[in-house]
Amino acid sequence: MNISIIVGGRFHAFDLAKQLNKNNYLSQLITSYPKYYIKKKYGIDNSRIKSIFLKEIVQRSFLNKIYNFEDKLIEYFDVKAEKMIDFENLDILIGWSSFSLKSFITAQKKKCIKILERGSTHIEFQNDIVNEEYLLHNLNPRPISNYVIQKEKKEYEIADYITVPTEFARKTFLSKGFSKEKIIKIPYGVNLEEFNSSNKKKDTKFRIIYTGAVSIRKGTLYLLQAFDELNLKNSELLIIGNIDKEIQNLIKKFKKNKNIIFNRAIKQSELSKYYSISDVFITCSIEEGLSMVQLQAMSCGLPVICTSNSGGDEIIHDGKDGYILPIRNLKELKQKIKFLYDNQSICKEMGKTAQIKVKKYFSWESYGKNVISVYQNLLNK
Repeated sequence: MNISIIVGGRFHAFDLAKQLNKNNYLSQLITSYPKYYIKKKYGIDNSRIKSIFLKEIVQRSFLNKIYNFEDKLIEYFDVKAEKMIDFENLDILIGWSSFSLKSFITAQKKKCIKILERGSTHIEFQNDIVNEEYLLHNLNPRPISNYVIQKEKKEYEIADYITVPTEFARKTFLSKGFSKEKIIKIPYGVNLEEFNSSNKKKDTKFRIIYTGAVSIRKGTLYLLQAFDELNLKNSELLIIGNIDKEIQNLIKKFKKNKNIIFNRAIKQSELSKYYSISDVFITCSIEEGLSMVQLQAMSCGLPVICTSNSGGDEIIHDGKDGYILPIRNLKELKQKIKFLYDNQSICKEMGKTAQIKVKKYFSWESYGKNVISVYQNLLNK
């Protein structure tokens, strides 16, 4: 089984590539990240990696912030990737959405199976629900570019199969008329070695943690409002992530609360120590395929409060190792926070249950076995 991967970024593609490489199935990994990074962290030999690093350099530059080259960078990567792929003897081509159209068009002439990786919901659903959220907060919507929407829809059509991480994401495709056979659900994993800290608290504060972008899409305003209104004694809300410009004004009032701590985004390798001094992880995402920080927190022994739109229903047993709430439900969010605050022994037990579950079912090794089994079944059809 020869498998190649196209990804214009990182996502979970390198974890997938690592698992395929361990089993001698990886033919090529075409990415915008440098070879030395992938070889050092994921153990993949340079001979299997094709790097289109210019895309990453320009994307992170100040010029991109001024002129917004995103659409052009996606097109540039797509064109370059198609020329780099060795289609000879290729069984499966896995392409990340937005970055794989030209490669898929060429692959149509070959015998290989085309699998599109879509880490979120159907792009039209994503665009609609997030823009709806902007309007609810009296902000101008930030629609996904029409170029990207139309390109992804073509990729959806050409792909033989589309893989998504949760049933929530899968249903958004089914509602658009896609067949059940075409949309395959494969939940992600977590690095158990990197996220393995047990509780190391040296104080008695009840600490809530959220890691990720502070944005409209992530629903961070609901968490900030809930914590601020509860005004719990000896408690703290730790927010780790960069703040989107459009909500800077909306969070000014929360910065006045001395029990809300804002930290900039940090390296993945440093997150574990912050999970280890916390009691519960909360995310209020409006739309997401599967928020992987949930798995990280659970792996470190924290229960998770999340929304049904975060993909949490794929990994959380409601009431056992966390709680799953409807989006935008401030009242129920406050109730769950207050319950865990009042019942901290239950909170700790839920965290232990979460940790056991993740270690048993959600390692990247388990993910690798699942995904390889899916690929083998598709080839045998």
